[in-house]
Amino acid sequence: MDVLREKGLGLLRVILAFTLVSTVLHYTHNVVRAADYPQIPGISVLVAQIVVAVSWVVFTVCGVLGYRAYLGGRYWRSLAFLLVYSLSGLASAGHFLVGVPQVPAFWFATIFTDTLAAVALWVFLCWAAMRLNRVSVAG
Repeated sequence: MDVLREKGLGLLRVILAFTLVSTVLHYTHNVVRAADYPQIPGISVLVAQIVVAVSWVVFTVCGVLGYRAYLGGRYWRSLAFLLVYSLSGLASAGHFLVGVPQVPAFWFATIFTDTLAAVALWVFLCWAAMRLNRVSVAG
């Protein structure tokens, strides 16, 4: 498991920092300017704002729990929490299921940086899971 700590921890920190910055920007804009994003019929702007804010908190708590589990060497538990955290980036791409957001380019780009962060985290999780599986099979 030392390889996960030695090689993985630095990379995980970079991915988590990038994810946190991207999602803070995007989700905050999504709450403040909710009316600029495509609306789901039957859901008010206020309800959408609440759902977005609560979702970000829940996702981020999962990210923190995953990071703490990783530091503690509880890798499978960590990967499960981090997988849930990665959904924060995937959820951002969900805007396109309803329509194309009419927001300035910078804020539009945060949809893609969130998705990029999710993909980066998935790649990391696959790498870590393969390393864990290799160790457990060899042992």
